[in-house]
Amino acid sequence: MATNASCSPPLTTSVSSSSSKNLIFTKKTAFLSSPSSCSGVGACKLSIKKRSFERFGVVKCMASAAPSVLPKALLFDCDGVLVDTEKDGHRVSFNDTFAEKELGVTWDVDLYGELLKIGGGKERMTAYFDKVGWPDKAPTSEQDRKEFIASLHKRKTELFMALIEKKLLPLRPGVAKLVGQALGNGVKVAVCSTSNEKAVSAVVSFLLGAERAEQIQIYAGDVVPRKKPDPAIYLLAAETLGVEPWSCVVIEDSGIGLAAAKAAGMKCIVTKSGYTGDEDFEKADAVFDFIGDPPEERFDLAFCGSLLEKQYVS
Repeated sequence: MATNASCSPPLTTSVSSSSSKNLIFTKKTAFLSSPSSCSGVGACKLSIKKRSFERFGVVKCMASAAPSVLPKALLFDCDGVLVDTEKDGHRVSFNDTFAEKELGVTWDVDLYGELLKIGGGKERMTAYFDKVGWPDKAPTSEQDRKEFIASLHKRKTELFMALIEKKLLPLRPGVAKLVGQALGNGVKVAVCSTSNEKAVSAVVSFLLGAERAEQIQIYAGDVVPRKKPDPAIYLLAAETLGVEPWSCVVIEDSGIGLAAAKAAGMKCIVTKSGYTGDEDFEKADAVFDFIGDPPEERFDLAFCGSLLEKQYVS
């Protein structure tokens, strides 16, 4: 199955149908004393492994406020996780930059969705121009083209930051809650992104607030030579934060981010975003539509900790 999130009791769930193949848990009642093996699909679907149970189930897996284990670090991707930035943020900023430079290039919604399979904005533009042809105004030498791409990306970042500073792109539901829970319980928090460091810092500072921003480490842009799906950025975060990779829980929204987290040896929860809903998240430890705030909460810090429980089971 897609995931193996160990949901240790106490949990809060309820059964809406005891006879159907899929059991939908919606109300809060006391959960059984034995742990279940869960995996996430959709809004919050944690499917039970066939080899362990006679039935498959779909559950809403919410751990208690006092788990026996907490992550040492909670590592967030930025775009699509903290803020659903891609369609109405980054894409718009790229197009505004292309228009300013009179390049005759426009990335529509579907095209940009395909381009998101390439990690990094500079890499995205380079791959696109290599495939369809470079604009007439672009230089011809390889080094000059790198500088040209860098200049485009710098301007695009400025335009994107202006959107963030005006708070035109809000945090996704539950992000502030989960960050607050982590910081309040001594769990280290970092943002690990392929986006430009200034853009990521703007998201954290303007949307999470200066006080929280001071406690959050940012690893972004070209801080590592190889971008997601390479695990380098997550391994760097673990090393500099002074924690073991297995003690970290990553919040991602894309297949390449998931691949990076798992290659780093970390647990990974996917919160699907506008562009990633149909991607393959088979290797995720849990999959949700979003983190959520009460009464629409999907998971919390305690649930993140529950994913690490099996590390302590002999």
